[in-house]
Amino acid sequence: MDFQRAQEILNSPDTYEVFYKGKLVWIRGLKPEDNSAEVEILSDRVVTRVPVKDLVEGEILL
Repeated sequence: MDFQRAQEILNSPDTYEVFYKGKLVWIRGLKPEDNSAEVEILSDRVVTRVPVKDLVEGEILL
């Protein structure tokens, strides 16, 4: 995923599936200085910082 798209998802009122290494995550914040995202891995509630380029967009959830 590119940084601009991650920012759009973060600021959207809609909910999108976003995956990191096959695990569903919630984007909690973005750091433009190093193109990273703070994400919460929903399966185990771990918060970590990852490269935005490693995030994969799924579907929009209603």
